Amino acid sequence: MTAPPEGPEPPPEDPEPAPEGPAAVPGRPEREVGRGDYSGAVYGSLLAASVVVGAGTLGNFPRLELVALLLGTGVVFWAAHVFARLFGVRMVHHLSWSVVRSTAREERPIIKAAVPPAVAAAIAPLFGLGHQGIVWLALVVALVGQVGWATLAAARAGASRRMMMLAGAINLFLGVLIVLLKVALQH
Repeated sequence: MTAPPEGPEPPPEDPEPAPEGPAAVPGRPEREVGRGDYSGAVYGSLLAASVVVGAGTLGNFPRLELVALLLGTGVVFWAAHVFARLFGVRMVHHLSWSVVRSTAREERPIIKAAVPPAVAAAIAPLFGLGHQGIVWLALVVALVGQVGWATLAAARAGASRRMMMLAGAINLFLGVLIVLLKVALQH
């Protein structure tokens, strides 16, 4: 009979090195190649709606300021999300330029979601809309994007029609809350 080894047992060897991609964040599921992660677009659309509401309650301002505010806020929040994903968990893992580029690319829907309401605000005068019309058009475009992205995300995830409708309804409810906030702040 041999005696058991003395001292603590060595830790088991890792069969694979730590993954390097942005999807390797602990607690986050791996992202499938070719499948979109629409959470950034949903979030970005809600962010754009919030920016429109906040700006719309300040009174009259040039519509190009709203366009710049929408796009600028999208870029700042995109950068914050990239930073949080890279440094929130990755400080203990290897950080490379390919990981930075990949993470930045994956968070890009936050910026893209600000584009449709910004375009709506930019072209609203072509429809004869005044200040409040511009704000409402940009808000509706942002909320339609939010509901659309949420529904598409559910569909791409393989959700049933019922779950897709629920995802859309929840995001519509969030959008209605934003609209109610706008109405309450203006009166």
